[in-house]
Amino acid sequence: MPEAKLHDGSTIEIEVHGAGPTVLLPVNPRPAEGSKADEMRKWGMDPALGRSLVEGLGDAFQVAAFDYEGHLMATPKADTLTPDTIMADLLAVADAVGADRFAYYGYSWLALSGLQLAIRTDRLSALVMGGFPPLGGPYDGMLKVTAATHELAAAAAHAPQDRQEPAEQPGDGQTPDEYDWDTAEVTISEPQARQFVTLYEALRGFDDRSVQALISCPRLCFVGSADEISYGERWGGVHVSLAGPIINRRAELEALGWDVHVLDGLDHTQAMQPTHVLPVLRPWLLSQIGR
Repeated sequence: MPEAKLHDGSTIEIEVHGAGPTVLLPVNPRPAEGSKADEMRKWGMDPALGRSLVEGLGDAFQVAAFDYEGHLMATPKADTLTPDTIMADLLAVADAVGADRFAYYGYSWLALSGLQLAIRTDRLSALVMGGFPPLGGPYDGMLKVTAATHELAAAAAHAPQDRQEPAEQPGDGQTPDEYDWDTAEVTISEPQARQFVTLYEALRGFDDRSVQALISCPRLCFVGSADEISYGERWGGVHVSLAGPIINRRAELEALGWDVHVLDGLDHTQAMQPTHVLPVLRPWLLSQIGR
């Protein structure tokens, strides 16, 4: 199994499946099992999300799957996770599988990472962004959310251990609609949270309109039409609109060379599931880089 050396000297494993043009997928190719899988199903998530994407593309492409987010949670880059270091990490993965040119698909902040990659390298053969707008991205809002999350994580880390209670987990006898996110406890560590503050601090003032001319490859964005997230005061008190910028600026995006797909009625979690992603992703990739 190939490994890539990342910007901080750590290594990440890569699973390679299939043959053909290379597609980089920053997903966990190993399905969740047991109670974790059961919990994911309760929330409408595919426990084998990464594996399903790999299998859905592996007959037509060489798919390089690597759990970048999982790696970051296991080995946080608290002070070094920036657009430049993410680019270096993604290119290291491409190098490790011998791909001079490659397509990239990312969802949510990993879609944002794909945009940052596309404006820094000419090695991309295609770019697909899911669940994050290429224009009008909510960078300021996400900085507030991540900063608030970091404050809560730091406070939890310094709380007396004998006064800490187990955090309530989504799904403990509740449905997703019933779960009260405003009272949810932070379950990530201070370094895990701080790395995303570092990322959004580096993107402070980023003008995604001005960089569009730097993208030279075919590009697709998609989003669920209900992808709107309102955070309570504990989480920064902001509304993060991921669908709005794509829906409202669709004509502008298309004029700039983007293919746009809106998944009717789906929220952020629903729109990332393979049953919705593959019918959009696979035919588009085949039309652009299939051989």
